[in-house]
Amino acid sequence: MQRGDVLELDELWSFVGNKEQKRWVWLALCRRTRQVVAYYVGDRSEASAIRLWQGIPRDYRRCASFSDRWEAYQYVFDIEKHQMVDKTSGETNHVERWFNTLRQRLARFTRKTLAFSKRDDIHEGLLHLFICDYNLSCIS
Repeated sequence: MQRGDVLELDELWSFVGNKEQKRWVWLALCRRTRQVVAYYVGDRSEASAIRLWQGIPRDYRRCASFSDRWEAYQYVFDIEKHQMVDKTSGETNHVERWFNTLRQRLARFTRKTLAFSKRDDIHEGLLHLFICDYNLSCIS
């Protein structure tokens, strides 16, 4: 973490078993390093936003952050350091791009697909491995 770092926050819909069993991937991405600093898989509730916040390392919690206008963020993130913005603002471009990369590389996270996880542990395990590999590839 360096002074001036900014976090971009967003969530992505996925499912396990069938489309009625929704899973939301909540993500915090450091804009400078492009690395994922925290993630959580859950529903789209305030409780899941809290779990994302708890997963963010303490130093990064002091950073400015940006998210879309999903209501849960306003109750969890510091109002003085966090801004909720429209997608067109460009402030969440990197995390949106990261989700695109995830969808391109792991078919089970694609919106319209025949590929899907049958179990939560496999779904989350593959996501974890992908994030680890991605973060290692960002190290210069």
